[in-house]
Amino acid sequence: MTSGEGNARGWSREQMAARAAQDIPDGSYVNLGIGIPEMVARFVPEGRVFIYHTENGLLGMGPPPAPGAEDPELINAGKKPVTTVPGASFFHHADSFAMIRGGHIDVCVLGAMQVSESGDLANWSTGAPDAIPAVGGAMDLVAGVESIFVITQHVTKTGEPKIVEKCTYPLTGRGVVSRVFTDLAVIDVTPRGLELLELAPDVSLEEVRAKTGASLHASTGRSQ
Repeated sequence: MTSGEGNARGWSREQMAARAAQDIPDGSYVNLGIGIPEMVARFVPEGRVFIYHTENGLLGMGPPPAPGAEDPELINAGKKPVTTVPGASFFHHADSFAMIRGGHIDVCVLGAMQVSESGDLANWSTGAPDAIPAVGGAMDLVAGVESIFVITQHVTKTGEPKIVEKCTYPLTGRGVVSRVFTDLAVIDVTPRGLELLELAPDVSLEEVRAKTGASLHASTGRSQ
């Protein structure tokens, strides 16, 4: 699986989403954050069933509709048009958050501004005086969902690492992230720190280490 964006190396945004979908267990109830995580809904590995939940009140969200088939009243939490699968249900916003806070969602896939080597997540504000905070439901999700996956570009637009020793931005949750999917690699957060699980095509361990702001251990069982 290689990037489809010109001569770009590593994984494209869609490929990152597809790679994350591969690691979601069959039968999981899954919530998707805004941005690249929304793309995960397009990918369900053959032989598996995911039940997608969106906090604006839908359980059984399907992939995006075909162009021209959008229903303006059927959207996800990111206000993007979606479809439903057979058996889908709609409910009140408060009931949706009761599902999250009650521990009924198995996996959540979120974006990130920073992830620390101990699994801390910062994804709602840089803390700058002119920053526009976007809290959303992420704090509820990281507190109530069993497994938190993150999808993010490995570095910022200016080349700064997004995976760091310690987050400098305001935290969404402390020690909540279990796995990170970037355009360069898949990285696990483990008790001994960050562990490389997989490299994207044509990307080296040395490059990933150079673009990571924390120590990165190479797993003996990693794939490429």
